[in-house]
Amino acid sequence: MQGTLLSHSLAVEFPELAEIIKTLKQDNAHFAKLLDEHDALDKQITQDEEGVKAINDDSLHTLKQQRAKLKDELYKMAIAAK
Repeated sequence: MQGTLLSHSLAVEFPELAEIIKTLKQDNAHFAKLLDEHDALDKQITQDEEGVKAINDDSLHTLKQQRAKLKDELYKMAIAAK
């Protein structure tokens, strides 16, 4: 499965907001903290899905829910700053 996973980076998933995301990351400490949390979760999930770091399915599901919640919050903040 290695190499076939899609990126869940906000800038990749929402290319139309890439510049706003970059600006918010630099200028808004709360946004930057949430983005760091999102990226850390994404890395952890990717490692599990690639077999680098194995966790059980329930834990993986919980991580994906947390990532989705952070993504929703970050998206709303980026749209509001548009």
